[in-house]
Amino acid sequence: MKKLILTFTVIASMFLCVGAKAQSTTDYFTGKWKVIIMGTPQGDATMMFVFEKKDGKLTGALRDSTDKEISKITQIDEKDKSITAYFNTQGYDVNLMLEPLDADRVKGSLMGMFAAKGERVKN
Repeated sequence: MKKLILTFTVIASMFLCVGAKAQSTTDYFTGKWKVIIMGTPQGDATMMFVFEKKDGKLTGALRDSTDKEISKITQIDEKDKSITAYFNTQGYDVNLMLEPLDADRVKGSLMGMFAAKGERVKN
């Protein structure tokens, strides 16, 4: 009987662990992010992204240092542990892939060519 209870407890614990996620990808990226793109031809570039959750989907915009919108994000592809945001900047359609490092930091790449790192902006 004790073995049966122990077995049931272990199986129930496994289901709870699988079902319990800290955050979904959408919730993780919601907020303001300061992202540095390293090694571009013009040097390192700092960009400010604001991601919002609308109707269960992630949307957002690229903003300048005065919080003025520069470009809307046209599409966001969400994967299990990363997002890819598509937007237009300086006349070019580009994409930025980001994945979490910890609760407030991300890493990724712009167009798969330039390394990126970012930090959540806390108000």
